[in-house]
Amino acid sequence: MPLVVLKSSRLMWVRLAALLFTCVAFSVAAHGGNVSGGMGDWSIFCWAFSFAGTLLVLVVEVMGLQSRTPVSWTNFPITFACYALLLCLSASIIFPLYFLKGQTVHSEVRDHRIASTVFSCLATVAYFVEVSLTRAQPGEVAGYMATVPGLLKVCETFVASVIFVFVSDPISYDSHPGVKWCMAVYCICFIISAAIVVMCVGECTGRLPFSFARFLSAYALLAVAMYLSATIIWPIFKFDSRYSGSSSRPYACQINQGLCPWDKLVTVAVLTALNFLIYLADLAYSARLVFVTA
Repeated sequence: MPLVVLKSSRLMWVRLAALLFTCVAFSVAAHGGNVSGGMGDWSIFCWAFSFAGTLLVLVVEVMGLQSRTPVSWTNFPITFACYALLLCLSASIIFPLYFLKGQTVHSEVRDHRIASTVFSCLATVAYFVEVSLTRAQPGEVAGYMATVPGLLKVCETFVASVIFVFVSDPISYDSHPGVKWCMAVYCICFIISAAIVVMCVGECTGRLPFSFARFLSAYALLAVAMYLSATIIWPIFKFDSRYSGSSSRPYACQINQGLCPWDKLVTVAVLTALNFLIYLADLAYSARLVFVTA
């Protein structure tokens, strides 16, 4: 009968803390937070998904099953931790914005919502510490997803996913060909970045008929050019009065709870610029990666 030996380490304690914090966050919100609607469902999904993934990682490592998993265990844990970090961060921002700000509810319900927000923030910190502990250090041989370019790929796909949420409710990408081009930029870059993440986690990069490092550099250059165009085009067609846009916040937004349609347009513009900067940093690191490995 095999024995399971528990080895205490900072990483294990951090993962246990993240497991506890996410469990409390979604349990409290679901039990007494009176949470409903799309944003409430999203927040609970963020916490529950992070909890389930962390539990899976802990079970595999405690049982010593890393070599039997169908994915690269040098890439999967840090990839998941980075996604969990971003998910909990988004929930920590969205949940209080929709369920605490300007809400007049029973004190017990409000206390539950405050507790969920606090534990969501704690989970975010725990996942940040995990990523810091497991990312590749200078000169260390590690999986691609543990390097800065790999972590940037996770950020690129996550930011694009958030953009999709805001442009879809309400639909704001079909008003002009220029805006449709922006949507095409978001979709193309998301698909390629997500494919890179999947190939790295699935250890499929060695099967490519071309140099993976040079492909990363070429793709990063293309993505920078595409996102630069979207960063310029989106504000022009959404906030310029010549294209039926508005550069000032409507009065109706002041009485709405959460984000109004104009706020979401601004958020998309900000996230587009953010992803442009992330791809720019990715290009710098990818070019360096090609130079080093050449």
